[in-house]
Formats: sequence, C-alpha cells, structure tokens
Amino acid sequence: MKSVLVSAPSNIALIKYMGKIEGSGNKPTNASLSYTLENLRTYVRLTMIDGENYSGEAGGQTDQWKAFVREDLQPLDLSEKGQQRFLKHLAALKAKWGVTNSFLVESANNFPSDCGLASSASSFAALTLAAAEMFQQINPQPWGADKKTLSELSRQGSGSSCRSLFSPWALWQHEYAEPMNLPIKDMHHIVVVVEDSKKEVSSSDAHKMVTTSPRFVGRTERADIRLRDLSQALQFDDWHMARQIVWDEFIDMHKLFETSVPAFSYMTDASKQVLDDCQKLWNKWQDGPLVTMDAGANVHMLFRHDQSKKFAEYREHFAKNFKILAFEGVKENVH
Repeated sequence: MKSVLVSAPSNIALIKYMGKIEGSGNKPTNASLSYTLENLRTYVRLTMIDGENYSGEAGGQTDQWKAFVREDLQPLDLSEKGQQRFLKHLAALKAKWGVTNSFLVESANNFPSDCGLASSASSFAALTLAAAEMFQQINPQPWGADKKTLSELSRQGSGSSCRSLFSPWALWQHEYAEPMNLPIKDMHHIVVVVEDSKKEVSSSDAHKMVTTSPRFVGRTERADIRLRDLSQALQFDDWHMARQIVWDEFIDMHKLFETSVPAFSYMTDASKQVLDDCQKLWNKWQDGPLVTMDAGANVHMLFRHDQSKKFAEYREHFAKNFKILAFEGVKENVH
C-alpha cells in the first residue's frame, strides 16, 4: 500500500490575521506576520486505500480519517465536523491534481489541539504537504513542488496554515504566504498553557464575529501600521519597540472579541495573571520576551537566542503555577 508520512509546524502570528474577505477562500482583511514554531507539529500519514489504481477510475471507496496513534503524540479526537473539514480539503487537493484514488488520513499533534495553539495551521499544512508528496507520484504536475502554490492551496483549508510552509518568518498578504528575511532567528519559545480544553468559540467563528465589533472599523489600517513598525523594529534590533508593538497587537485582537455582537472572550483570569507577571518581570529587568496570545487563553513568549538566561528564569517562574511547554531555539527542522 502506498503511504507517505509528513509533519508541519504551527506558527504564532505577531501581527494577527483576524477577519476574512467574504467568499474569498480565507483571504485575509489585513496582512499578517508570523514566527514558525518548529517544535509544535502535526503529523499526517496518507495511505492509498483503493489499490494501485492509476487509470482515473474511482475504486469505490471514500476517504477516511482516523487518529494517528504513536506514543510521542497527543491523542486526537476530531469531531465529525472537524473530520469532514479535513476530508473536504483533501477532496479539493485531489481535484486540483486530478487524482481519483481514495485515501486513509491519519493525523495527530505533539501538542494540545483546539485551545489556541494554532493546531489547524499545522494540521492543514501537513495535510497539504502529504497530499502533494503522494499526488506527485500518481499524477505529476509541474507546479507540484512550488511552495507558493502549496501555500495558496493550504490557505483554502485553513488561512493561517499558509504561513506554516515557511520558516522562521512568514508574511501573508493575499493568496499565499512568503518567507520574510529578518535577522532574529532560533528564538526560544514558552507557552503557558492555562487552558488545554477545547475552546467554546472556534477560530473560524471568531473571524466572522469580529466584523460586528465597532473596533473592526480601522482594524486593517492599525494592523498595517504595526506590521510596518514591527518589521523595522526587528530589522534594526529594537527589541523594546518590537515588544510593545506585539503586545498592543494581541490586545487589539482580544478587544475585538470582547466588543463583538455577541461579545465573547478567550482571556481567563489565569491568562490575565500570566500577562500581569510578564509586565512585572519586564519592569524589574527591563528585558524579556515578545509576549502574545492567539485566539485562545494560552500565552506565548518568544526570546532572542541570546536571552537564554531570561528564558530559563521565565520558565522556572511560570512552571511553579502552570503547565508550560518550553523549547530552546531550534537549529534545524524537527521531523
């Protein structure tokens, strides 16, 4: 049986993607900038289940999903809706390549899903890469290995997944993401996991609901200004400025949630405690990480590679009261 196994990383946006152009296949209302989280990965195994049928005739089977079981991966229990969304993306990729074979899709993460750690980004990126590797063997296409094309295809399954095909920095403005050359690499990463259960409002629903907030007027302009300023701050190693821009940006996004109709919030009391501690530690040392939150309760911290001591101090501080995921700067891709 023909089978491929690939993995893809999650990513954390420092300038956020929040709001879609209606009917566009997940095109964003504003550009976003992300850092790739090589240690947080989704694994997808794609196995042909209708035989060695290359004749263009369907084998009578349907695509199926099941959890990928491996001792180093988190158990994954996709809802029926989640499974159908995943398989719908596979069907779209098959149509793009002109492939009619049926497949078993197995997937799992090495981190908790559906809690604001961008598991959909890594999941759809991994599925797109697995399909590309498999389908190029069945029906080769000249554009099959083009990362921009794969990024565009992945975006149609999950918007933020288009950024996971590039590392360490990805800029997404329109149909696909592109690598962005910034001098800061190999950052240390901490996630303070204050909530690892499935969130009540999905990211897909959040994209629709934020457009009802009065703060959504002007959101694109605010994000574009922060993107310009953050790019310059990172380019010229102005860490203090970068930290403030990243902080303002995620607070702006969460205020959209809290002022939508109906209003909702991902931020918990524990999230606020972590953020308050981050502010206190910064004020004490006048140094520290870039701090951000995604559409969830958990808090991400990114440290420059030369901040190993601060990384260890923050890790020790937050591990006293919370579950944390902590990773030293990655020197090469994890597979």
